[in-house]
Amino acid sequence: MTYTEGVHFDNFQDIEEAISLAKEDAAQQRKNTPVYSGVLKYFPNALKEVAKCSKAGNDQHNPNSPLHWDRSKSGDELDALTRHLIDHSENPVDTDGVFHLAKVSWRALAALEKFLEGQDI
Repeated sequence: MTYTEGVHFDNFQDIEEAISLAKEDAAQQRKNTPVYSGVLKYFPNALKEVAKCSKAGNDQHNPNSPLHWDRSKSGDELDALTRHLIDHSENPVDTDGVFHLAKVSWRALAALEKFLEGQDI
């Protein structure tokens, strides 16, 4: 007898069937997450601006370092998002040449990522 994740298997065929179902589920989950056709394809220009924003932030906060998200310097996503949204209403471009809405988007993605990881935001 073999036990896997609380499931009881009486024979090898049951194990093979469970593995097959798990593979089908994983494939279906990938199909139900259309990253390219459901996001990248919709917003190519916006995502390019968010990428520019990410690089500008890295250059500002981590000069001469490879592009990375230094979470220790990024803790107030919702407050920063709101500040940039307000600033957008006064001037769409921040003093560093990056669109405030790109910064809003970056902060929204950061907040969502942290939330999905189980962090309080």
